[in-house]
Amino acid sequence: MAIHLQQTTELLTELQCRSNFNIKNLTEYMLPNSKEAFYLHVDNQIPQLIIRPAYEVFLPDLSALAGVKHKQGYFHSAEMTRFPTRIFKSAKPIHYGLAFKFTDLAAVTLFIHSLVKIINGEAINS
Repeated sequence: MAIHLQQTTELLTELQCRSNFNIKNLTEYMLPNSKEAFYLHVDNQIPQLIIRPAYEVFLPDLSALAGVKHKQGYFHSAEMTRFPTRIFKSAKPIHYGLAFKFTDLAAVTLFIHSLVKIINGEAINS
């Protein structure tokens, strides 16, 4: 069952993620009780979450979560201003991060809870 943008935004609100702004098909969110940003991007009506590339060390753990699929490579967008930049297809650096898709809302919930654990220095599997 595919999840939709409205379902995802409602779930993120329930999970106490704060929305800062929306530009085109990208919305910036903050994890609950933190200043850690992530982005919600809509790709062909399918929502995906983008996190900082610094979390690449946790990629095996996050990808192993039920219903979570990492999209290969990096996701690039000039609007992801809280993320680092790199040179990609032009001379000007662009912001980038790691993109994830989900099979259902339970997977999104598990993913957000896992990110909160990472931020708090806890083991994901605890």
